[in-house]
This record gives sequence, structure tokens and C-alpha cells, in this order.
Amino acid sequence: MKYCISLLLVFCSLFAVAQKPKVKNLQKFDQKIIHFGFALGVNGGGFALQRNAYNLRTDSLQSINVVNQSGFNLGIVSDLHITPLLNLRFLPTLVFGQRNMEFNFVNFQGIRYTEFRQIESTYLDFPLLVKYRSKRVNNFAAYLIAGGKYSLDLASNERVKNVDIPESIIKLKRNTYAAEVGVGTDFFLPYFKLGLELKMSYSLDNAMIRDNTELSNPIEEIRPKMFFFTILFEG
Repeated sequence: MKYCISLLLVFCSLFAVAQKPKVKNLQKFDQKIIHFGFALGVNGGGFALQRNAYNLRTDSLQSINVVNQSGFNLGIVSDLHITPLLNLRFLPTLVFGQRNMEFNFVNFQGIRYTEFRQIESTYLDFPLLVKYRSKRVNNFAAYLIAGGKYSLDLASNERVKNVDIPESIIKLKRNTYAAEVGVGTDFFLPYFKLGLELKMSYSLDNAMIRDNTELSNPIEEIRPKMFFFTILFEG
């Protein structure tokens, strides 16, 4: 994700500096009441994790590490023009993501060992966002975007009973809410508008389900977070 951010910033800076007066594409685009499109992107998923108070000398679980993983997403764009520079955007998105967790233990004999857990998620995201765009410089504009979303995890293990499986799992809620904020650029091409967007999503509620297992008891809360790099095609 950090390479996507760096490339986007460098590309946009060079593009803006190099702009010279020329014929504008899609001159009536901002006069539409509503427009549609689709979005394709990649994401990096992680957790903001808070552990319960513990004693490093007596607790066998020494540390918990979250290993971020990459995924991809695709969505449908519905954009309502409130003013030429202010839009209300609804972007239902299917998000495939994954996070890995490492639980590092030391037993009473001083032997270290690690338990690995892979947490896969398939989200249906329903974000409602406000987009504020700069004035066009020929066929280029930059924008800020912010809002909130409801997420439904289709791969949630919320209803799985840990007593029925040989290896305990980390259980997360099926329904969560999150805040989103991001930046992007619009390129007005002859037949459609191309957008490049970087966005962060951070859960507003604790997604952790504690069910009295060795792995879940030490965790106070888990808040899913994601970084998105998205390409938008809008007409």
C-alpha cells in the first residue's frame, strides 16, 4: 500500500505542474444530477488490537502480533451532485480481505511456541460519503472524501462454537460500523472520468467476541481497519 500512496502523490504532483490550457473533456459532467460508475481496487487489512492487563512474568501468553494482508475489492458508484464541487456518494462494495494473528507463548518449562490464526473476511460494505472536489485545472481535479459505512461480513464465524472444533478460533461480529476518510484525483478523459483514490477505514465498535478460550480471553477489543487504493470509472 505504501508504494501505491507514493506513486499516486508523485504522479499527481507532476501532472498538476505540467498542466497547460487545453480543451476540457466532459464539460457538462458537473451539470448532471446523478452519475454512475464502477470501482476496482486493492486493500490492506489489519486490526487495532487492545490487550487486557497482564503480568509478563506469570502470563504464558507473551505477545500478540497482527500481520496485515492484502486483498481486493469491487464496487458500484452512485454519485449525487449537490453542487459542482460537492457530491454525496454511495458505493456498495464487495471486499475480500484477510488478517493473520500470531500468539507467542512461553510454557512453565520456559519453552517458547507460537499459535497462528488466519482470519478471512468477505465484506459487503455500504459506505455513504461526502466528496469535496477542487475546481478543475483543465482535465484534472483533486478531492477529499469522508463519511461512514455499515459492513456485513459474509464469512463471519460469529455463530461457530469453539467447543465443536479441534482448534479454537478468533470470533468476530458479523455486523460492524466504521468511519472512512480519504483523498483522490479525478482525470476527465474524452469518454469517462477516471479517479484514483486512497482511503482509510477504521471500525467504530469492538468486533471481538469473547467466548472464554485461551486466545480470546487476553484480548479486550479488536477494531478492524483497512487501507484502500481504488480506481474509479465514472460516466
